[in-house]
Amino acid sequence: MSAFEPVIGLEVHAQLSTATKIFCGCATAFGAPPNTEVCPVCLGLPGALPVLNRRAVELAVRVALALGSAIQPRSVFARKNYFYPDLPKGYQISQYELPLARGGAIPMPAGQEAIRLTRIHMEEDAGKSLHHGLPDSARTTSLDFNRSGVPLIEIVTEPELRSAADAAECFSRLREILVAVGANDGNMEEGSLRCDANVSVRPVGSATLGTKTEIKNVNSFRYVQKAIAYEIDRQIDVLSRGGHVHQETRLFDSETGETTPMRGKEEAHDYRYFPEPDLPPLDVPEAWIAEIRTALPELPEARKERLVAAHGLGEYDADLLVRLLDGGADYFEAVVGAGAPAKAASNWMQGEIRRRLKDLGEDDMARVPVPADALAELIVAAERGVISSTVAKDVFDKMWTTGQRAQAIIDAEGLAQIADSAALAALADDVLARHPDAVAQYRAGRTNTLGFLVGQVMKASGGKANPKVVTDLLKQRLSA
Repeated sequence: MSAFEPVIGLEVHAQLSTATKIFCGCATAFGAPPNTEVCPVCLGLPGALPVLNRRAVELAVRVALALGSAIQPRSVFARKNYFYPDLPKGYQISQYELPLARGGAIPMPAGQEAIRLTRIHMEEDAGKSLHHGLPDSARTTSLDFNRSGVPLIEIVTEPELRSAADAAECFSRLREILVAVGANDGNMEEGSLRCDANVSVRPVGSATLGTKTEIKNVNSFRYVQKAIAYEIDRQIDVLSRGGHVHQETRLFDSETGETTPMRGKEEAHDYRYFPEPDLPPLDVPEAWIAEIRTALPELPEARKERLVAAHGLGEYDADLLVRLLDGGADYFEAVVGAGAPAKAASNWMQGEIRRRLKDLGEDDMARVPVPADALAELIVAAERGVISSTVAKDVFDKMWTTGQRAQAIIDAEGLAQIADSAALAALADDVLARHPDAVAQYRAGRTNTLGFLVGQVMKASGGKANPKVVTDLLKQRLSA
């Protein structure tokens, strides 16, 4: 058991889902050719003045309300001064002493305390430095300012996380809320959501925080967990050997699984914050806050509780639908709304649909080519005994690949179950005649041989026999 414990806090940068940048009318769409979505404002040209994007404020307030944060009656934009090539003005417009919101929390799994938030503030993104894949990339850095001025919120947690796994879980749950309220698209590969992790270790039982390092710009849950786990082990190793942890910013290398130094960690005074003179203080009216609160959608935890209460699902089932399948709860409720029993719908989504998505390396229900009402039709057919459960899975595979409806496939291929006792009696009699040993064993008390006999009738019927009818027929004959 380690003599040290980790202390972890997260700083999550979330791009707000606006059509235009935070202080100008340039588009925020991803993938435009370099330096095509720019103007004098986001390039920081002399005399260009910023104008705050109302939609960005609305989305930021929406997130703050969803997280239970207190919207401040007045927040102030500030200039955060530092000199990087991808920062055209030589400063970043952010918020410092007076942020948009304070407090709030990110809910964690049952049995764990929610992770409290310190603050939520608005800011603009910087541009992007490109070091690879360009002419003379070994000797030069190219700059793309399309991201410069893209609206962000920074969500800062208290240093309350105690493991790398919990940090990744916290980041994941925050992403769910951001996407649920429509403030962020959750696309980490495109840089819409990035996480910085502040990590320190201290002797177990100590109340004093150790020297922290910051792991910068990690863009997946798995990498957040791996980066923090490595950094915890690295710091413990340094301290165990009598060394000192240096306060610095580090980068995570996903290929080596290690963090490496990037630069010395700046303090707030290094940035020489001062109020932005070209933007007035931001006062968010109470009436507007109330309007935004009223329009908030159902949040993930509330939806999970409702699925349990309204549809009789277990905690695990509801958690999977809400959290592990992107869009899973919407699809599930559409399937149930189309007439499928709730438990059967949940089972199909956890089984066949999740298996298919796993093959695609996806968890996004938007990739499912089977409409919710079409799956409901299939489930109802299986539940009513029109087709067997085995045949239903084959029908589902055909629905996935061809786009056909269940009933059309059943009719075209003659897959409907045989439920007529008279039609199945001859098959049952034939199986009993061909397997006298199994019959004798059953009558001698080895009733598990019934399953073998049912299977033989099913085989003889090409899988079309109704298993319940077959079981009843065999029991009647074996008991005679």
